[in-house]
Amino acid sequence: MAVKYDLAIIGGGPGGYTAALKAASLGLKTVVIEKEKLGGVCLNRGCIPTKALLFAAGMFAKMQDCDDFGVSTDFISFDFGKMQDYKRRSVNQYRQGIKALFDENHIDLVEGTATIRRDKNIEVNGEEGKGFFEAENIIIATGAAPALPPIPGIERDGVMTSCQILSSSSWNYDRLTIIGGGVIGVEFATIFNALCSKVTILEKSGSLLGPMDREVSTALEEELKRKGIAVYCNASVKEIQENLTCVADCGGEELSIRSSRVLVATGRKPYVEKLFGADINIQMENGRIQVDQEFMTSEPGIYAVGDVISKIQLAHVAAAQGTYVVEKIAGRDHSIKLQVVPNSMFVSLPIVPSCIFTDPEIASVGITEETAREMNMKVRCGHYNMSSNGKSIIVREKSGFIRLVFEAYSNTIVGAQIMCPRATDMIGEMATAIANGLTAEQLTMAMRAHPTYSEGIAAAIEDAMRKA
Repeated sequence: MAVKYDLAIIGGGPGGYTAALKAASLGLKTVVIEKEKLGGVCLNRGCIPTKALLFAAGMFAKMQDCDDFGVSTDFISFDFGKMQDYKRRSVNQYRQGIKALFDENHIDLVEGTATIRRDKNIEVNGEEGKGFFEAENIIIATGAAPALPPIPGIERDGVMTSCQILSSSSWNYDRLTIIGGGVIGVEFATIFNALCSKVTILEKSGSLLGPMDREVSTALEEELKRKGIAVYCNASVKEIQENLTCVADCGGEELSIRSSRVLVATGRKPYVEKLFGADINIQMENGRIQVDQEFMTSEPGIYAVGDVISKIQLAHVAAAQGTYVVEKIAGRDHSIKLQVVPNSMFVSLPIVPSCIFTDPEIASVGITEETAREMNMKVRCGHYNMSSNGKSIIVREKSGFIRLVFEAYSNTIVGAQIMCPRATDMIGEMATAIANGLTAEQLTMAMRAHPTYSEGIAAAIEDAMRKA
């Protein structure tokens, strides 16, 4: 006999566990079904472990230049195995924190692979056998898995995904070639460059970071090259040979790069393996589950959030969507905005911050100047070079800039692109400003402490207003 719930969530990543905690707080009897470890890919094989390694590698890199700060050391080295152990302890602590919240809020956690049957019944196959659950509502939050392109030789030993690199403990990355110049690719390039690897990025398109603002991608490419990372755009990999040599067509010229390891970072695809039984038909398109504006699938009462539906594959997007759906199910007002239409405008602005943990960090929210012009929106932009910022001078991190985009008539902020240390922390202010339709004048009312990176925001606003 099936166990009954108000809400069953398939997938225990950010979208799933955030939705579960919200549901429990609203009094819904909730179960989360996760086939591996609580926290999903983000916590166990993605965001958290990657950022832990970025921090450890960054510390090693800074120590090599510590003499500039009056700190002397005779010898410095790194132990990749210990770095991985530090990463695992960070992940375990985070996961235990989520499990404690589940216990406090009486959320049931079931381990196993879930298959949705008709009438919102769920069959779960796990180590303890088969179980059956029934729910008034279901949220699918199964995330995504690495997408491997059809490159001859991609199955060779030494060709790895990001998940495999994060689980390795031995060092064999003296020469690392990364296929793909998106977020995953440039973050791993940052890690291994800091650990003194010879890193090469092969990106198929004309610039790094895909749809990111062109000024940001150009500045990042220059910064990566300055650090010694070889970057080849318009480079299509044709073959990976037996000695881990990547053969690529780079603008009509053949390029051959031999490596000790190859990282394939060409994106991720929605994960729906074994998710649907033969007695249920959920509408799909290009591998993604199709949903309406309320995130409901073609089957009433079954919703989907996060990477399994979205082209924007970010943990905080999944979490926001999960919260939105739970509030809808519970009949509550929404506490979070996914987009906004500012006063006097007829455009919908995205307010999802995008963060890239390179060195320096990159963060953006809203729209770029180029996108605004494509929408026939008249804008003025403010720019500030962080080389003049007091905090940047102190910490010897003077690369980067802050760029703000304002609607020209109302001076309402519609976009921000930041490239500097702590950019991923600073972007929250800009997301809040866009969500609330703040103007340049309103943004200048609050003081910003000195010396801080955020002083650059005030300077960028002043630059924009001088162009009024």
